[in-house]
Amino acid sequence: MSKTLAVTEVITSLNEAQSRFNLSRTTDLQFFSEWQETLPELSQGERETLDRVKNSYLYNSADGAMTEATVNLLLVSPLLYLAGFCDPPYKLRGEKSIEISVEERDEIYRGRIDALVLQNQFWLTLVESKQTKFSFSVAIPQALAYMMANPAPDRPTFGLVTNGDSFMFIKLVKEPVALYDLSTDFSIFARPQNELYEVLRVMKRIGVLIQHF
Repeated sequence: MSKTLAVTEVITSLNEAQSRFNLSRTTDLQFFSEWQETLPELSQGERETLDRVKNSYLYNSADGAMTEATVNLLLVSPLLYLAGFCDPPYKLRGEKSIEISVEERDEIYRGRIDALVLQNQFWLTLVESKQTKFSFSVAIPQALAYMMANPAPDRPTFGLVTNGDSFMFIKLVKEPVALYDLSTDFSIFARPQNELYEVLRVMKRIGVLIQHF
């Protein structure tokens, strides 16, 4: 009988995720070129909106750590709308239950992912947001675990991990071997340019890609 495990309790480090799911981080710099190449330009209106989003977030976060719900309201939702992930052909699902079966270990991992975009059976793991005080070293392994639940193993899965202050993109492929890589981290505190511009550009680029899978 398979053992059932909770993702958040078991997957607490990159080494744990790599070991349990037989994952490796690739050294091939071209593996995840999508976060750097052929990025769409933003309109003046989109840039102005992102400036307002950034200023609003910084204003509200100045009082201290914010809850996940507040981060989603101030930051994640506007990005999803601007990227087009709330419109056809995408479907947005919040608090989605997932299950990953690892036959070699006779284990089943279960958890809930904060936001999930579906496109013709392709899963885009878009946001794994935590409270503002968190570490990427914990959030990224859990995001990778959720991304392993992609039901189409021949297609890549893209993820975005954020706590509001910082953003990092992930790409994972499951076949012929499970590989992943990470983008640089984008900070909302960066100056002089608003790095939300780059976050949205990468999201839009990924949106175009998954429509062709």
